[in-house]
Amino acid sequence: MANYALILVDMLNDFVTGALGCDRGRVIVPDLIKLTNAAREHGIPVIYSNDSHLKGIDHELKLWGDHAIRGTKGAEVIPELTPQETDYVIPKRRYSGFYQTDMQLLLSELHVDSVIITGLHTHMCCRHTSADAYYLGYNIVVPKETTNSFTEEDYDYGLKYLKEVYGANICALDDLIKSFD
Repeated sequence: MANYALILVDMLNDFVTGALGCDRGRVIVPDLIKLTNAAREHGIPVIYSNDSHLKGIDHELKLWGDHAIRGTKGAEVIPELTPQETDYVIPKRRYSGFYQTDMQLLLSELHVDSVIITGLHTHMCCRHTSADAYYLGYNIVVPKETTNSFTEEDYDYGLKYLKEVYGANICALDDLIKSFD
């Protein structure tokens, strides 16, 4: 049986309703709530991988403009998915949740071998987080109802890429939750 960790990527105010707001991000919230609740009930660690940029410094801001600036409301997790006391929050300054963060150390200490990648955006931050997870030897699972992108085309491209390049298991949310038992 897999030793999972659930990673929620960039479910922040600025990505859902703010500076880089994405209506398609709101669509996945009910399924993310369902998944985070199921993960907690089964003792699966819940990890938030959140953009936390330094204003005027971070390279990404040159491309995307100011968003998720550390210490602002835009950099906070949306209220519906507020981290619980038992959850982990890993700030990041690049697309990948692993790049120069504590993600690998945390997953190692939790004895995780499989990561469930969710959140925004399937073709960008979820993709780069998955790339590093793959390079580090983790199995990757992506419940298709729990990730999205700016467009359907970006979403489909992202899922296809994760499956073909990293061997991600693209699955239905209910099937994944049933596998927790």
